Amino acid sequence: QVQLVESGGGLVQAGGSLRLSCAASGSTFSRHAMGWFRQAPGKEREFVAAVSWSGGSTDYAESVKGRFTISRENAKNTVYLQMNSLKPEDTAVYYCAADRVEFTMVVTAKGFDVGSWGQGTQVTVSS
Repeated sequence: QVQLVESGGGLVQAGGSLRLSCAASGSTFSRHAMGWFRQAPGKEREFVAAVSWSGGSTDYAESVKGRFTISRENAKNTVYLQMNSLKPEDTAVYYCAADRVEFTMVVTAKGFDVGSWGQGTQVTVSS
């Protein structure tokens, strides 16, 4: 099982940017699609973005398309979420996740089967 640790959260004004990082332990990181999810107070956890094991396929929630970019560096066992043009409604705890399946060629929100979760990092966007 992949162990995941997020970092990079914080407080930012609306319109600002943050970059989240997720460091993974274990030798199998590069085989798994990776994703970011978020959970706002009183709401269910929701899909934000995912990237395939090779980085060649990505998928995004409609609410973040054009503002967020997911990427990965397999040599560093790290996945990133660059968040630009942040809005107050982006405020949430952001979780990194590893897909259970190996070598997924095309990632989709529906097809993402979470095998491991990180502990989460808080992102707060002030208006």
